[in-house]
Amino acid sequence: MYHIPVMLNECMEGLQIKPDGIYVDVTFGGGGHSKEMLKRLGEKGKLFAFDVDEDAKRNVPEDNRFTLIQANYRHLKRFLKLHGVTRVQGILADFGISSHQIDEPSRGFATRFDAPLDMRMNTKEGISAKDIVNTYSAEQLQNILGFYGEVINAKTLAHKIVEQRSIQPIETTKDLVDICKTVSKGIEVKYFSQVFQAIRIEVNDELNAIKDFLQQSEEVLEEGGRLVIMSYHSLEDRLTKNFMKNGVFEGEPEKDVFGRFEHHLKVITRKPMEASTAELKINSRARSAKLRIAEKIK
Repeated sequence: MYHIPVMLNECMEGLQIKPDGIYVDVTFGGGGHSKEMLKRLGEKGKLFAFDVDEDAKRNVPEDNRFTLIQANYRHLKRFLKLHGVTRVQGILADFGISSHQIDEPSRGFATRFDAPLDMRMNTKEGISAKDIVNTYSAEQLQNILGFYGEVINAKTLAHKIVEQRSIQPIETTKDLVDICKTVSKGIEVKYFSQVFQAIRIEVNDELNAIKDFLQQSEEVLEEGGRLVIMSYHSLEDRLTKNFMKNGVFEGEPEKDVFGRFEHHLKVITRKPMEASTAELKINSRARSAKLRIAEKIK
């Protein structure tokens, strides 16, 4: 299977799909969520999906209500406008890396395969993981590993990477895993995952893309429209939580003399929803998912 959609029913309930509405799935991937959204749309409904991954094209349904936009979701507003859309009734985002990307060895996302160090969602542009581990300074690597991956000994690993690449370039996922093995702390598999996560976030500029997307999503949603977001690690979830609550990503929003601030989202989920025990039995990748829902208000 290409991709098992996480918390499918909860996402659909959160979106409250109107049959004749316009909806957006900004992380199309295997198309599982999109297919379910199409089932709930009527003849006049429309669904736009975003994905930079070329492989996503294989999953496009034959349905004239559906349009795949091959662009990063950070360009949400611009590409919707190109299709004549300025307001939508609902937006879904699943920030998790798709099962296909993890399971396809050539993409370089997984620690269990020996493959070229790539990790780009869009394989046609941008810097690769290989570029980062071979050119970033020890300090830059330490910051990435510590902040994005919460790697416990980020400084030690950063210096080890710099030391090893001076002997021989780091070309493959196995090269990187072998370096990690010499300094890993705690559960080895978890340690490797944190390292790969950190580098992947840097490669794809994921956190800044999420910020751009969240700001635009509030603008394109019509009043009463729903924003449904699934996050998989604390950095993504914190950005989502803060933005839904206050319209800012950190700190407090700017308030007027009456203590008011401009914000047009109402939080529906006070606490994030998590996958059920039944779902975790069939899809272990749902275990770290956190689902948050907000509604556009005046």
